[in-house]
Amino acid sequence: MEKPISPALPSERQGDIARSIDEAFHAQLAKINMGLSPIALALAYADWALHLATSPGRQLLLAQRALELSQQALTSTWQPEPAAPAHDQLMHEKDPRFSDPGWSQWPFNALKEGFKASDAWWRESTEVDGVSRHHQHMVNFFTRQGLDALSPSNWAVTNPEVLRQGQESMGQSWLKGYQSYAKDLLDYRSSRASAHPGKLKPLDFEVGKDVALTPGKVVFRNHLIELIQYTPTTDTVYPEPLLIVPSCIMKYYILDLSPANSMVRYLVGQGHTVFMMSWRNPDASDRDLGMQDYLQMGVMEAMAAVKSHTGAPRIHALGYCLGGTFLAIVAAALARGEPQAPSQGRGKNPRRRHEDVAGLDKLPELASVTLLAASTDFSEPGELGVFIDDDQLNTLREAMARTGYLSGRQMAGSFQFLNSRDLIWSRNTRRYLLGQDEVGNDMMSWNADLTRLPERMHNEYLSSLFLNNALAAGHYRVGGVGVTLMDIKAPLLVVGTVRDHVSPWKSVYKIHLLTDTHTTFILAAGGHNAGIVSEPGHANRSYQMDSVAKGHAWTEPDEWVSKAPMFEGSWWQAMHAWLQARSGPRVPPPVIHPADVLCDAPGENVMVRYAD
Repeated sequence: MEKPISPALPSERQGDIARSIDEAFHAQLAKINMGLSPIALALAYADWALHLATSPGRQLLLAQRALELSQQALTSTWQPEPAAPAHDQLMHEKDPRFSDPGWSQWPFNALKEGFKASDAWWRESTEVDGVSRHHQHMVNFFTRQGLDALSPSNWAVTNPEVLRQGQESMGQSWLKGYQSYAKDLLDYRSSRASAHPGKLKPLDFEVGKDVALTPGKVVFRNHLIELIQYTPTTDTVYPEPLLIVPSCIMKYYILDLSPANSMVRYLVGQGHTVFMMSWRNPDASDRDLGMQDYLQMGVMEAMAAVKSHTGAPRIHALGYCLGGTFLAIVAAALARGEPQAPSQGRGKNPRRRHEDVAGLDKLPELASVTLLAASTDFSEPGELGVFIDDDQLNTLREAMARTGYLSGRQMAGSFQFLNSRDLIWSRNTRRYLLGQDEVGNDMMSWNADLTRLPERMHNEYLSSLFLNNALAAGHYRVGGVGVTLMDIKAPLLVVGTVRDHVSPWKSVYKIHLLTDTHTTFILAAGGHNAGIVSEPGHANRSYQMDSVAKGHAWTEPDEWVSKAPMFEGSWWQAMHAWLQARSGPRVPPPVIHPADVLCDAPGENVMVRYAD
């Protein structure tokens, strides 16, 4: 007798087919929308439009505001301010896009004032009561992106500086700009067509020859990291080694660029024994590496290796960006394993499992923790928040499921989008309209040296930290045990930067709410990268710094800024003095045993590049 066909099997096959069709369609939508979810964006604007449509009072105010701004624009156009020297005009104009004196002449002044009035009105129009906080953030952000794209400074026929340069050079600036555009377009198409690392465009500053030059040896390696121990350059060193945990979303040598602006070289020269982690640049086979791997196989094994190679029972640790977040988590886990009472030995916390205790027992004590532009509270992630919601993450998960990783190009595109006015539109104006050559530097070359993130790790990072803010809420778990930053006993040095689009300084500052230990906070001039690479002697550098003791009260960020002392120069010197005050008397430097050497710095991980 013939067996009946199970009705479940066709249903499962149909479900798989349906999901495949959906994922393929979503992939095309994401491709059209630069990796963004069109649904999330549509929902945000629908939320805004519906609330505005049902707010007649707000509509009247916006109509009145439109009339006021139009009158102001006309007045500024037809009744300009008295003539002033070009330098004074430059200082008066706050928007650098319109700093050229040509913008004060008709008809360009009319274009400028009209655009500024429209920009101001649209910014105000996005503020509507009742719209969800996330949707309002998205509407405000993407509206600004659209307005920045439409600026008259971005177009040849409406930019007086472009027209004047073209006339004075007899068209040579336009020709040069067109040649630059054609070259960049050809390079872009070639990079998209090539997937072989050997066909990648060489970096302007070669790793190991122009950057990442501080002498050292790779003394430890596992699947996820290499550990570099730098060669001492002083007769004596501080007894506590310094472990640097860079972000895994970037190559480590942002902290070891050219010799003149290398933080590593500076610290070694001050008598610190410096170790640097170099993360693996993952491929599809690493898709199942998760956050716990990055914490345990990465930070914890590096700490254990530092202790093993130097014999030091205490170390300083420094983390940058996401590396700082990892370090903060490990510091909390390490503190959780410390004695809870005088009668308990280290690692005898009854709340911790035996296998977790065994791992922590191998780690050195933290003499201090330094966090550079590192978020620990993700409730206010700044501009990055526009990319973080369930629908956006679902689009991202589907993209990573096809490859097993988040590509470097995707990350670079997101960071460019956050600061598109400077990184896209102003750059395009200078290069393609004014025909100006880009003056390459080591940081620009480093910025082009892209890295990937494994699928699982990136999913867990976004879901647990960005969406659920688990670390700040005390829900994050390491080795199956919950950790809280309040457990950290080591003194903290926390650095934020004024113009940080990745880790806004006010969000970084919130660590004061999450910890109860001696904390020194530095607010440095510059952005997420340029504010950290702030070597002594760099012009126009300054910072504010102040400290609070254990048991401190809360001070709001704006109040802190109004009271914290201002210092001229590099904050690196303040960091060295802070570390020095928490270090013991200097001793002979530790020996790098030849048997421990795997290869010379900068190692192998940092050399891995991918076309995507």
